[in-house]
Amino acid sequence: MEKEPLTLNGLEKIKKELDYLKNTKRHEIIKTIAEARSHGDLKENAEYHAAKEQQSLAEGRIQEINDLIARANVIDVTKLNNNGKVIFGSTIHLLNIETKKINIFKIVGKDEANVKENLIYFRSPLGKGLIGKSKGENVEISTPNGKKKFQIKDVDYI
Repeated sequence: MEKEPLTLNGLEKIKKELDYLKNTKRHEIIKTIAEARSHGDLKENAEYHAAKEQQSLAEGRIQEINDLIARANVIDVTKLNNNGKVIFGSTIHLLNIETKKINIFKIVGKDEANVKENLIYFRSPLGKGLIGKSKGENVEISTPNGKKKFQIKDVDYI
């Protein structure tokens, strides 16, 4: 069983999702199934089948989260010495050399990743290209839009 790295925030986020699924969503789905059953013939009852599908998805996600928590390797970068190296959980100030725009990214696990929030999966092209590099270093990363050149302006362990 392979360990899955998670930040402290990521662990809290999936625990909240698990709590919601177990204590709220399950009960909502059970009520929906009971209501749909009361409408009669289950063979042609679209509400019933949709509710059962929802139940299956929710239970699958519950199992997935339980498995992830069991395999979690929680990494708290705030307790590590910051030597300017990009590691899992670090926050990187990245200068796009072409556009001169600085973006701030945090390297996170799969379930935490969200491009809109600048949370980058450590196995993504950008994540893989940054891990192990240091503050001040120039990097060239192959992205779906072609090769991009960046300079690591700062690395924070927050």
